[in-house]
Amino acid sequence: MGQTDFRFGGASGVAVAKSKAAGAEQAVADLAGQLPSDELALILLFVSPSYDPHQFIAEISRQFDGVPVCGCTTAGELAPDGWDENSVVALAFSRADFSAVVRPILNLDSFHVEDGRRIGAELRQELLRVSSQVERGNPFGLVLIDGLCRREEAVMSAIYASLDDIPIVGGSAGDGMRFERTWVFLDGKAYTNAALLVVLSTSLPFRVFKCDNFEPRPQKMVVTEADIENRTVRELNAEPAAQEYSRVVGIMDAKLDPFSFASHPVLVRVGGSYYARSIQRVEPDGSLHFFCAIDEGMVLTAATSRSLVGTTREAFAETRDQIGEVSLYIGFECLLRRLDAEQHQLARDMSELYRQNRVVGFHTYGEQFGSMHVNQTFTGVAIGRRSS
Repeated sequence: MGQTDFRFGGASGVAVAKSKAAGAEQAVADLAGQLPSDELALILLFVSPSYDPHQFIAEISRQFDGVPVCGCTTAGELAPDGWDENSVVALAFSRADFSAVVRPILNLDSFHVEDGRRIGAELRQELLRVSSQVERGNPFGLVLIDGLCRREEAVMSAIYASLDDIPIVGGSAGDGMRFERTWVFLDGKAYTNAALLVVLSTSLPFRVFKCDNFEPRPQKMVVTEADIENRTVRELNAEPAAQEYSRVVGIMDAKLDPFSFASHPVLVRVGGSYYARSIQRVEPDGSLHFFCAIDEGMVLTAATSRSLVGTTREAFAETRDQIGEVSLYIGFECLLRRLDAEQHQLARDMSELYRQNRVVGFHTYGEQFGSMHVNQTFTGVAIGRRSS
C-alpha cells in the first residue's frame, strides 16, 4: 500500500477531519494536523456559523495554498463522531482517486436560467480536460447554495438540465437557528447570495440517495393566496393559512413553532412522487413562510410519519446492496429532521447511526436532489471502496 493510500484511509480516497476549537486560527491548525497536505484534488468544508466566515476561509486557504477549497456555513454539522454544533468538518479528496472542478454562481438575486446552463456546460468541458490526464470513471455533482436566497428551484432546474446525465445532490447553507445570513466559500472568500457547483469525477463506486420518512394522508390544502416571491402563504382553502394548517394537520391546541413544523410537514406531488415542503415560521398576521417555493393553486397534502431511524437505516442498507461496502457518506440533512429527532428523543440514536455509517456533512435549510429543491429530507452521495 502506497503512502497516499495509507493517508487516505486505504480504500476511500477521502480523508476527514474535525475541529471544535473556539477560534478560526486554531481550528484551521487542527484541521491541517489531521489532513494530508499534498496530492489533493479538493477540500470541502462545512463550517459552523459560530466562526467568522471571512477569517475562516482566508486562514484555511492560506494553509492549503494551491488546493481548491470550498464549502458553506451550517445549521449543525454531521461529524465523524455523530451530530454536532459549533464545529467545522473538512473532507480532503485524493488526487489519485478524484478530479474536481468548481464554479461559483454569484448574484443569485439576478440569476437567469441561461446563466446556470452556461456554467454547467463550461464546467463539463473543464472536467473532461482535467479528467483526461487519468482515467477517472464517472462524475457526480454537489451544489452548495445560500440557504436564504429563495432561488434554489431556478438554480437547480438550470444546472440539472445543463449537466445531462450527471447525478447531482446538495444542501442549502445554514445559519444555525438564526436565519439571518448564510455563506458559501471559494478561493479564499466568503460569499452570500451565491451558490457553488462542484463536479467530482472518480473511479470509485458511488451512489446518490434521497431519504425521508413521510407518507401522504388524505387531507389536502390548496394555496389560495400567496406572496410567491417571498414564499409566504396567506390563505389555505380560502382560510387564514396558519389556522387552516393547524386544523388540517391536527395541532389546534399547540403553539406553532419549529418543532410543530418539523413534526408536521406538508407534501407536494411531482411526477408521481411526493416531496416534503416545510414551513420555516408563522408570521404575526397568521401567514406561513416556507423554506421552498410555493404557488397559488398548489395542492399541499398532509403527511404521516414513519420511523425516522428505521427509514434511514433502510436507506443505508439499500445503498450497500447497490455499491457494496461504503467508506463515506457525504450527507445533506434538513435542520427540521434534527429538530424532529430531538423532539421525539431520537437525536442520540440518529447521531450514533450516522457515526456507525461514517456520515459527514451538515444540517441544511433545504436539500437538492436532481432538479428538485426539497425539505425535511436526507440526501447525499455514498462513496464506495477501491477494488483490491
